Amino acid sequence: MKKFYPLYILFLFLSACGWSDKKIPDGDVLLKKELEKIDWTQVDSYPSVELCDTLLDEAQRKQCFFDYLTARLHEKLKLDSLTSKHPKIDTIEVRITVFPDSHLEFEPYYVSDSLKFRSQEIDSLLQLRLMDFPEISPAIKRGIPVKTQFILPLVIKSD
Repeated sequence: MKKFYPLYILFLFLSACGWSDKKIPDGDVLLKKELEKIDWTQVDSYPSVELCDTLLDEAQRKQCFFDYLTARLHEKLKLDSLTSKHPKIDTIEVRITVFPDSHLEFEPYYVSDSLKFRSQEIDSLLQLRLMDFPEISPAIKRGIPVKTQFILPLVIKSD
């Protein structure tokens, strides 16, 4: 029996070499497959504020965030001054960008040509009044803070 030990070890050694002959997948191919799986148009969690962080349902948290944002914009802009200066404007659309480092950028978003000539005045009003906007947590995608951008309509007049 002791005579067969070297043969047995040799057999294990030769057969073990066949086990490690598996092809290792290419890292670039794996990365490409993983990137194709990611939906780049959606985030895992939307930007949020401290008030909305306690909500567990993602849809409720999103709605809370947009309600909070709309209320703060109305409060900060004091839309009465806009209606007195521009009586024909009933809605302003604001493009809001939330960056990964939590800073915000506001800019008017114009669809109609009738607002184009007032764009500089409205833009300067936005920049002036929204400088000290409350902190907003950025959106999260796969555990990483990401830049998000959305357009929020602000109703100035409701008839």
